[in-house]
Amino acid sequence: MWDYSEKVKEHFFNPKNAGAVEGSNAAGEIGSISCGDALRLTLKVDPESEVILDAGFQTFGCGSAIASSSALTEIIKGMSIDQALKVSNQDIADYLDGLPPEKMHCSVMGREALQAAVADYRGEVWRDDHEEGALICKCFAIDAVMIEDTVRANGLRTVEEVVNYTKAGGSCGTCHEGIEEILITVLAEQGEVFEAAPIQPTAKQTVVIPQKPQGKTNLQRIREIEKVIEMVRPQIQADHGDVELVDVVENTVFINMTGACSGCQMASMTLSGIQQLLIQELGEFLKVVPASKAGALAQVEEC
Repeated sequence: MWDYSEKVKEHFFNPKNAGAVEGSNAAGEIGSISCGDALRLTLKVDPESEVILDAGFQTFGCGSAIASSSALTEIIKGMSIDQALKVSNQDIADYLDGLPPEKMHCSVMGREALQAAVADYRGEVWRDDHEEGALICKCFAIDAVMIEDTVRANGLRTVEEVVNYTKAGGSCGTCHEGIEEILITVLAEQGEVFEAAPIQPTAKQTVVIPQKPQGKTNLQRIREIEKVIEMVRPQIQADHGDVELVDVVENTVFINMTGACSGCQMASMTLSGIQQLLIQELGEFLKVVPASKAGALAQVEEC
């Protein structure tokens, strides 16, 4: 289990500036809800001073992703957009009194969402579609340019650090050679020599292809998932919403949010909380995603 600081826990359990900013004039989106972490950052910028008057976030992902997004909005409020652009992912991690190495990619996601939002405000096109560099990691769609920039910005030295900061190489591992080539090139620019070291398996990597626990039938597993959902249902119903289990396909749990929770800006955080609880109670990695009954299996195939 990763060791989280009290500030990370604070920004996860009581996130600041959650939801879209009313009257926003800038927005940046990073990631994909259907296949992993996703963040939408909205800003309200004063057109005369270019000071960020307000900032809000909508995040689908782990606790670190939510905490990093919350921290980012607190950091940049009151800054000019030029000042905000100088905020690094390390600044976000430092604000939270540190993040586990395996979760540093969450702070990187926040920095990129900010860059995308500022580009939107300025009427520019912020590209993250891999047109600038060759695609290195097909599992997480990470290109060479992003890896190079992250290595330079954070002084990375090993493949393991690249995995932690970008997620590239954190699944099948077939792109490790490509990551090493980037490290060799970037370190050579700085007069350093890359020394290959065996990548250490992390908790994230050991569950990339989760297996159903031995001795459990599918029916038993589904019943355990339903029990966990029943644990959180009273809190959701107290807010005039509800949650229902739609389907379980391998390690993906499809859930519908109903009532007041349907379309709520906080729904992504509720789903993330359910995911964390499922992982804790069942002892295996499960991904919780929103789904309609008719489209559950189709969404898995698309991912």
